This record gives sequence, structure tokens and C-alpha cells, in this order.
Amino acid sequence: MWSPRQRILVPVDFSDQARAAVSVAADISQRNGQGEAGVLMGVHVLPDLSPAEPGNLLSTVKPASRIEHATAAFQEWLSEGDQSLDVMEVAIGDPGAEICRVASEHNADLIVLPSHGRTGLKRLLIGSVAERVVRLAPCPVLVLRHFTGSPK
Repeated sequence: MWSPRQRILVPVDFSDQARAAVSVAADISQRNGQGEAGVLMGVHVLPDLSPAEPGNLLSTVKPASRIEHATAAFQEWLSEGDQSLDVMEVAIGDPGAEICRVASEHNADLIVLPSHGRTGLKRLLIGSVAERVVRLAPCPVLVLRHFTGSPK
């Protein structure tokens, strides 16, 4: 049984799968059995810039500016889908590690994470954020599998 003030974290990459994860998290939050909604939190993780990036070389791109622009994009993305979150955070770094850090800092009870279903070479080269979160998370993780076609 979930506690009446459960805290659910949803990593957001502005994809349709992330929008579905926010909806699932909101539904779980509303069905906690206590008549109160839990706290819905979202996190968007920006990658570190390569040292060879022109913005880094010329010191024209600052982390605070990147976070400010990503926060505005996050708010716009939420409003387009008519969704809301109680807490929004933008972080910079490794997505899997940052999602787990935010979950830990905010005492999340659950992470609802979309999976893009990459396989083969793409998965090997890009890695799986979902796998990393499952391994490192300080709380249970619900991975929502996305099918691009009919399931096999």
C-alpha cells in the first residue's frame, strides 16, 4: 500500500513516451487509496558539453543559461500536453546517475520511466538509461515499455 503522500519521479526527455509516463504517474498518484494525490516530480537531464564544443571553448555557454532554457522548454512541453508536475528540476550530467540523484534528494517512492526500446547497435552505443536507473535507483522503478510495432 502506498503512503498517502507518495512521491513519484518521472524523467522527461520531451518525447511522447515521456508524456505517457507523466500520465501513468498521475494515475498512480490518484489511486493511492487515501483520497489524496501524491507529489509528482519531473526531471530533465541535459548532457555535459564536450570540451571541444564551441560554447565551451569560448566560454559563451554557461550551465545556468542552459538550465534556464531547458526549464522554459520543460514548462512549455507540459502546457502543450495539459499536464502538470508539483516539482520540476533540470540537471546536467549523466542521465541515469542524475535521475537517481534527484530521486534520492527528493525521497522519491517510485520512478516511472519510459523505455525507448532501443536494441542492437543503438543500445550498445547509446546505452540504456532505463537499465542504469534500475541498477542505481534508491526506490522501485516502473519501466514503461514502448512498442513501435506489434509485440513479438
